[in-house]
Amino acid sequence: MTLRVGIVMGSRSDEPVMRSAEETLRGLGVEVETRVLSAHRTPDALRDWVEDAERRGARVFVAGAGAAAHLPGVVASLTTRPVIGVPLVAPNAIANGLDALLSIVQMPRGVPVATVAVGDAGAANAGILAAEILATGDDALAGRVRMLREGMAAKVLAG
Repeated sequence: MTLRVGIVMGSRSDEPVMRSAEETLRGLGVEVETRVLSAHRTPDALRDWVEDAERRGARVFVAGAGAAAHLPGVVASLTTRPVIGVPLVAPNAIANGLDALLSIVQMPRGVPVATVAVGDAGAANAGILAAEILATGDDALAGRVRMLREGMAAKVLAG
């Protein structure tokens, strides 16, 4: 399979939450690659990975970050591919991740980052949104996303 989504987070402590994005995408049959890279501590490695991931077929990036949450914006500055930011609760978080949410959503004009909810639900939604973006050109994937949605609806209706 060809790499389609690159997932990046700033710290190993983010892995339990960001795993939801990876598992969601893999469950939909989307090839992903996950890395831990820092916008501040490893900027050259981040740039190299984004460029390499694009060369290998990445069409969407998902970036999780807490506190100042610069990682999604830096990834967006390095690519013209869609970037989905997942706000995370950092150890020094303000208001359970509100700081990260506001940092990610307030990107300057011209460098957009789609932003989802804080934490695990946001990571899962980032996976679904990435799949929906890819599904605009992939009918088989669109069908799998539709089946996922139908399964969620069935669970609600079952009580």
